[in-house]
Amino acid sequence: MKKILVTGSLAFDYIMDFPESFGDHILPDKIKTLSVSFLVDNLNKNFGGTAGNIAYTLALLKQSSILLSSAGKKDFDDYRKHIDKTGIVSNFINIVDDEFTASAYIMTDKNNCQITGFYPGAMTKDETLSIKEIADFLIVAPTVPLAMDNFVNQAKEKNIPFLFDPAQALPRLTKEQLINGIEGSDIVIGNDYEIALVMEKTGFSKEQTLQMTKVLITTLGEKGSLIETKEQQVTVGIAKATTVVDPTGAGDAYIAGFVKGYLEKLPLKACGELGAVAASFAIEEYGTQKHSFTQESFENRHTHMVE
Repeated sequence: MKKILVTGSLAFDYIMDFPESFGDHILPDKIKTLSVSFLVDNLNKNFGGTAGNIAYTLALLKQSSILLSSAGKKDFDDYRKHIDKTGIVSNFINIVDDEFTASAYIMTDKNNCQITGFYPGAMTKDETLSIKEIADFLIVAPTVPLAMDNFVNQAKEKNIPFLFDPAQALPRLTKEQLINGIEGSDIVIGNDYEIALVMEKTGFSKEQTLQMTKVLITTLGEKGSLIETKEQQVTVGIAKATTVVDPTGAGDAYIAGFVKGYLEKLPLKACGELGAVAASFAIEEYGTQKHSFTQESFENRHTHMVE
C-alpha cells in the first residue's frame, strides 16, 4: 500500500449555525467600521484540522496515512485516542508542552457562507517539523505559512510528489511561498474563490499555472469540480448527499478521495468522482470527522452521481 504523509493542522472545531444570511447584516458602506454579532442556533465541538480531516477520510477509504503535525499537551489526549482508533499513524505528531491544540471557531450561514476565527496554539511549532519518514506522496495542507513552505522544500529535496492546498492559509502565504508550492507540485487544489485569489496573488494566468503543476483542481460546490492539465479539462459532477448539514471539511474529504484514486493511477475523472463521493458523506454530519460509509454505500452513491 502506498505511504501517504499528511501535513497541516490538527485542531478542535467549534462549529456554529447562523440561520440567516451574513450579507443581510453587513452594510457595505460601513465595512471599515464593522461591528456585528451573530446569534447562532447550534454549537458543536469536534475533532478537526486539515491534516486530521484528510487522514480521517483516507482511513475510511482503507488507505493508511501518517500525520506530521503539532498538538498541545494540555488538551490532546481525547483527540489522540480518536486518531488511534482509526488506524492513522500518530507516532510523528509533535506534542507541545504548556500549549493548547489549535482551535477553529466556524460560523456557517443559511447560504453555506462561513466566517472563521482560528487560534493556532501548538500549530505554530509545525515550522520546526521535518520529514523523517520517506513517503510515496505528501499532502501539504493549511498550517502556518513557514511550515507549508518548509514541507514543500523538503518534498522537493527528497523527490516526494506532493499536493499543495493553500486554502485557509492564503491570506498569509506570500507570493513567493505560493509560487514555491505550485511549482513542481503534482496537484494544486482550491475552491473557485481560492483559485482566483491564487491567480491574483501570483500574477499568473491559469495557463502559466498549468506549466508549473501537473493537475489543477477547482472545486465548485454544488456545481461539481473542474480538473485541468496542460492537455485536458475534465468536469466532474456531484454525488447527492441525503441531506446537507454542514459543509465544513468537504474539501478535505475531496482531497482524500482524489489522492486515493490518483495513487492508484485511475483516470482523473475517476479520481474526481472519488473525491466528490467522499465529500458528499462529509457534509451530512456536523463536524469534519463524524461521517462514515461502507464500501457498498460508497459504491452505490458513486454509481448514481449527477453530472
